Amino acid sequence: MSVNVNRSVLDQFYRYKMPRIIAKVEGKGNGIKTVIVNMTDVAKSLNRPPTYPTKFFGCELGAQTQFDAKNDRFIVNGSHEASKLQDMLDGFIRKFVLCPECDNPETDLHINAKKQTIGNSCKACGYRGMLDTRHKLCTFILRNPPEDTGSVKKKEKKSKKKDKENGSSDGEASNHNDIDAPDAVDGDDDDQDWGEETTEEAQQRRMEEISAHAKNLTLSEDLEKPLEERVNLFYNFVKFTHNNKKAQKYLLGGFECLVKLHQAQLLPRVPIVLKDLYDADLLEEDVILAWAEKVSKKYVSKELAKEIHAKAAPFVKWLKEAEEESEGSGADEEEDDNVEVVYSSSARELKVETVTPEKPAEEEDDLDIDAI
Repeated sequence: MSVNVNRSVLDQFYRYKMPRIIAKVEGKGNGIKTVIVNMTDVAKSLNRPPTYPTKFFGCELGAQTQFDAKNDRFIVNGSHEASKLQDMLDGFIRKFVLCPECDNPETDLHINAKKQTIGNSCKACGYRGMLDTRHKLCTFILRNPPEDTGSVKKKEKKSKKKDKENGSSDGEASNHNDIDAPDAVDGDDDDQDWGEETTEEAQQRRMEEISAHAKNLTLSEDLEKPLEERVNLFYNFVKFTHNNKKAQKYLLGGFECLVKLHQAQLLPRVPIVLKDLYDADLLEEDVILAWAEKVSKKYVSKELAKEIHAKAAPFVKWLKEAEEESEGSGADEEEDDNVEVVYSSSARELKVETVTPEKPAEEEDDLDIDAI
């Protein structure tokens, strides 16, 4: 899952994204270490060498670091959680990536080995300035300067120019092969990159152009919110199933997929979840009963689908009995009053209990004064 490079920007359409840090702890005792599995991808999103953020973590944590670029292994000694490293990465981005003028990450570092200075230039706003070199990482950067992307591009241009001058057929063929797509037939270029605009007006315009349901599917920080807020977000998202039986069928299919992902936790609670969805009017009775009639392997394996239906059986039975009782004669109403469906969020399954009504205290017999 990707996040905004500048996580203080809450725009869901912010163009600068990076993958979340994935950390893997290896070893035991004094040899324990944390491998940042996707550091190469993270660093590529920041336009920085992967050794820079890795070394930054080592400086902040007071830990040794190891780099093995060939095998794509970037290691920080000790055991460190991915969330902690992600927060620490925000500090690296603020100090060594974001432009101090426009807050965009389109910056390049320029090393002056003689003066021992680190320059910073922004391709977005044209800013040019100097970094504060008091941080320990600056010493590492001065000793290990980044590749000059400008010189690489110049070399590519020179090689292309030589190919043109030589007029080699191979060069011409390769140029034709490099073409990804033809120009527009009518000459109009409507594919403007409007997603790069980050003004409030642009954000409002884009939010109005997508449907209310699609807005809930965009990347955000919802996973970091408290449980109660996440449940409310989920409820707001699935409200579209009201009076929409087709959408309810898809919701049941999505629920089966969710059970597959978290089988140990959710499989025993299938009837509880289904009852919650039923009570919230997100699933109608006839849709649930129709789903229960047939085991489908459309979303999960046949074996898992059978297990889900088996776990849902008590709730489905309760639905059927409730439907039959509602169609019964009024003579059964007195008996129905003694049946109570017991539901608890901590329960593992639904159960029906018969409640024995309390007998009223017997009235005292009238006293016969003559008998005293």
